[in-house]
Amino acid sequence: MTSKITVAASEVRVNDHIYNGTGTNAHPTFAWETVTEVRHEDGLILLITGNAKGPHGEFWLEAEEEIVVIRYPAAAPAAAAKPKAGHGR
Repeated sequence: MTSKITVAASEVRVNDHIYNGTGTNAHPTFAWETVTEVRHEDGLILLITGNAKGPHGEFWLEAEEEIVVIRYPAAAPAAAAKPKAGHGR
C-alpha cells in the first residue's frame, strides 16, 4: 500500500514521488515524478527527478519546507528457500 504524506523537504527520500503539476499533460497521474537524487546544497535541499546527466527536473526547497510525497513501503526481504521435505536421498 502506498502512502501520500506531507514531510519536510529534508526528509524526502530517493524513490519518493513528488507532484510536478499537470503541465502539458492533462492526466494528473503522470504529473508525479520519482526522486532519483537528493542533495543538500547551501542550506537548501535539491530534489532531482529523472536522469541527473540527461533531461531531468530540479526542485529547490528550504530544509523545513513541507512537501507532499507518495512513498511506497520498503520491500520485504525475499524469503529464504526452504529445503524440500523428504527422505534426503
